[in-house]
Amino acid sequence: MHIVKNILLEGSFGKPIPTDIFYLHTERSKPVVIYSHGFNGFKDWGNFDLIAEQFASAGFVFIKFNFSHNGTTPEHPEAFVDMEAYANNNYTTELEELGAVINWALSEGHEHAGQIDKEKLFLIGHSLGGGISILKAAEDSRVKEVATWASIHKCKTPWGGWPTDRIVEWKEKGVTYTTNSRTKQELPLNYQLYEDYQNNKERLNIQDALKKLDIPLLFCHGIDDTSVPVEKAYTLHRWHPSAELFLVPSDHVFGRKHPWTENHLPKAMQEVVEHTIEFFNNPA
Repeated sequence: MHIVKNILLEGSFGKPIPTDIFYLHTERSKPVVIYSHGFNGFKDWGNFDLIAEQFASAGFVFIKFNFSHNGTTPEHPEAFVDMEAYANNNYTTELEELGAVINWALSEGHEHAGQIDKEKLFLIGHSLGGGISILKAAEDSRVKEVATWASIHKCKTPWGGWPTDRIVEWKEKGVTYTTNSRTKQELPLNYQLYEDYQNNKERLNIQDALKKLDIPLLFCHGIDDTSVPVEKAYTLHRWHPSAELFLVPSDHVFGRKHPWTENHLPKAMQEVVEHTIEFFNNPA
């Protein structure tokens, strides 16, 4: 298997986008799958290489990447060390950067280009990355299929459920903090995140994006998800009834954790991976 990790693409405001690519080298070009991580996620969370290898073994070119402002750095790809970048991340930055990764993947300017079938571009996104993937598909006709894993239904992460007084205080101070449940870090969020949503409501409207899409869609979700309740998956499906809905008895990350030291996936994640591969091979 051909694996190249941490290719540095040009990201926003001088920050790089570390990118991994996995595939079996063949004479024929292959469909390409691009994965977008979620809020407080990164491309290697939970030993994601295990998932990438399965897609590559199934005949896909698999690409995963870190959004440039997710708080990690090329030197520390699995730790939140760049607080300034984290504080200044927002939804439109992630949309633009997913576009940059797509542009790179479908270009002729890299050594892997001959392995990629440019007419078969598929997206996967987890949680916030699921919403970003839906939005990108609606504005980029090169995307032919989308699968979401525990996707959000509104770009209001993580402030969507905050009371009004906290939003007001956020505006007054210019910054608030969110606790990373895994690392226990208090991570800064500048008020520009809220402003980015308010200033780009039309572009960031997932419901409207779904109405524009006429491509195969798969919504995978854990029935016991407490971060993005399964009701949100039903909402997405109601907005796009022709999509496939695949539910498993699991949590927001389908039984994984970080670090994940085993050489196999938990049952729920394995089921989601296999179902997504089947979907991309045989869309409804």
